[in-house]
Amino acid sequence: MLQSEQPETSQRCGFIAIVGRPNVGKSTLLNHLLQQKISITSRKPQTTRHRIMGIKTVADTQFVYVDTPGIHKSQKKAINRVMNNTATSTLDGVDVVLFVVERLVFNEEDEMVLEALLKVKVPVLLLINKCDLLDSRERLLPHIERLSKRREFADIIPLSVLGGHNLDVVENCVQKYLPTGPFLFPEDQVTDKSSRFLAAEIIREKITRQLGDELPYEVTVEIEKYTLQGEILHIHGLILVDKESQKQIIIGKSGDRLKLIGSAARLDMEKVFESKVMLNLWVKVKSGWADDERALHSLGYYQD
Repeated sequence: MLQSEQPETSQRCGFIAIVGRPNVGKSTLLNHLLQQKISITSRKPQTTRHRIMGIKTVADTQFVYVDTPGIHKSQKKAINRVMNNTATSTLDGVDVVLFVVERLVFNEEDEMVLEALLKVKVPVLLLINKCDLLDSRERLLPHIERLSKRREFADIIPLSVLGGHNLDVVENCVQKYLPTGPFLFPEDQVTDKSSRFLAAEIIREKITRQLGDELPYEVTVEIEKYTLQGEILHIHGLILVDKESQKQIIIGKSGDRLKLIGSAARLDMEKVFESKVMLNLWVKVKSGWADDERALHSLGYYQD
């Protein structure tokens, strides 16, 4: 008697680009999909400056999400051009695209993203974020109808990232579009970024949240030391600013503001790295770094 053959369960694995204009919730979406913090967030536009990969493995599926800088109109400085190029180049070679917009807004920068997506041949899901803030859901229907005529979307999903509404719908929809194939990363890996990178981003997030619009855009962080001594991580962070006046803003009166930034960053690092952290911060003026391609290369803003 012949035994009936058991069907093989095929693994699925693929890359999912998260794109949109600045400040629509792309990084928050990535963190909520992963159920842990990988990408930094703040209310300040263009907080995300790098391409950040977040990996989630569930049963026979590996989702490789790619968070990107917001595509924006201003390209006055080299760093702006680098971020736009990073975002648009990510669209090459992915299997699915998540195009994130905000409620009933569709402005000039959303149009820029849509224009970049016209060349994309893979499924594009339109995610309308922050729908929980609408006073009437009925206003959303004609907006969805208008957007559906702009290009063919694989699906249009209203959601609230912060409220956790419809995130399971997004993941289920993405899953069916991923190609079959072996996993590309170990099942316990959650990002392609190094601990040094994550440490620098955490510090930059705390600066952005502490200062908001008080500090101009020209601030970045470089990790000069990252060593484990016994059970304590020793991290030295160098905060680079464009002007002496910006340095004084970050340091604050008697160093109080820098202490607040360091304290908040250390608490986050201890959660992420699951270790006690000894964090030391310095602030240094490096004029013109945001418009200096050589400086941007050395600070890791250009990626393969």
